[in-house]
Amino acid sequence: MDRDISPPPPKRRRLSPPPGNKTSPLPTAKPSTPVHLIEPTSCNIETPSVGSNSSSPLRIFAWNVNGIAPFLQKPITSYFLSPKATAKPIKPQASLRNFLSRHNWPHVLFLQEVKIARSDTKTQAAVQRAIISSSPSDTGPEYKAFFTLPNDPHNARGLGGEGKVYGVCSIIRSDFHDSHISRIRSVEWDQEGRVNVVETNDKLAIWNIYAVNGTSNPYRNPKTGEVAGTRHDRKLAFHRLLAEECITMEKQGWKNILAGDFNVAPARIDGHPNLRTWPEQHAINRADFNWRFFGVGHTERPDDPSLHGVDVFRRMKGLDRRYTYHPPGRDWGTSCDRVDLVIASKQMIEEKYVRESGILDTPEERGTSDHVPIWVEVVVGMDVTRPESK
Repeated sequence: MDRDISPPPPKRRRLSPPPGNKTSPLPTAKPSTPVHLIEPTSCNIETPSVGSNSSSPLRIFAWNVNGIAPFLQKPITSYFLSPKATAKPIKPQASLRNFLSRHNWPHVLFLQEVKIARSDTKTQAAVQRAIISSSPSDTGPEYKAFFTLPNDPHNARGLGGEGKVYGVCSIIRSDFHDSHISRIRSVEWDQEGRVNVVETNDKLAIWNIYAVNGTSNPYRNPKTGEVAGTRHDRKLAFHRLLAEECITMEKQGWKNILAGDFNVAPARIDGHPNLRTWPEQHAINRADFNWRFFGVGHTERPDDPSLHGVDVFRRMKGLDRRYTYHPPGRDWGTSCDRVDLVIASKQMIEEKYVRESGILDTPEERGTSDHVPIWVEVVVGMDVTRPESK
């Protein structure tokens, strides 16, 4: 999430009432390390469908890491005690490979807010090295990283104007990528590095989303630099464009799974101790989000379509109060919001394609970020068995 306004700052305005495999240090840089930078494309839905009799679960994780830099250090693979016997355990440093191993080698790991400049191929290559086996004792599967990074000189400049801001990275297990992925793409209507789409042969679209954070700051025309509204306006446009493209794909027989940081808490239960409703535009943004993706709140109009999707965690966990944004500067659990979501096509829920979903809401899983990871298991008729040891 963008750090300036959402979730609420520590001192809130008046709001509505509350209702294990080991790895060794990363190898040195290799010029041949591949970098997969995904260029924006329009939605092309003419992809062949391949069926299978298997029903193994596809495991997808999503995490706003609030900057990739800490994950590119040499990993420490286990907890250990400091020399003093009474001292507390020292936590291991962040490591992408350790995360993948600890969570039993998921097929997909979506990262948001990686903060990599588009021109910084060195860091992109370092991410790729951080997710591959680097020791004979590491017998886990290999992975590939695919980036969608900012290409907007007026709205995604970052500190110093280098474009080191926003950005998403889709980390795909190599065996799954090679056997089931038909295409990985961005979208032509996003130049800020917020959308990456993984399309499978079975016509499942898995969306890595880092949604716009609404603020009163200006939004500029990406080509001319002229002010074209506020970041609130761009957030509403982002909702509309994303929902419309998902709807178009569903009409062509695709199923959608959207996972990531949507920069909005959908309902009162998703904010603690309160849900932010002031300034009023935040409530307007929330209402628009709930209509665009869940069909809740507005009267349907031909020019105002809704995806009519399903908030997977809320559907499966009922009224559980679990949160994904936990600012490090506050005591754990004192100010938090559920803004990282998995949204599934309604058909996937009705036909029981979605098996399970959860939130890894602990300080240890949050690590160096201010968000915790979320995950979902789905079945779409693909043979996505567990990885074999090398």
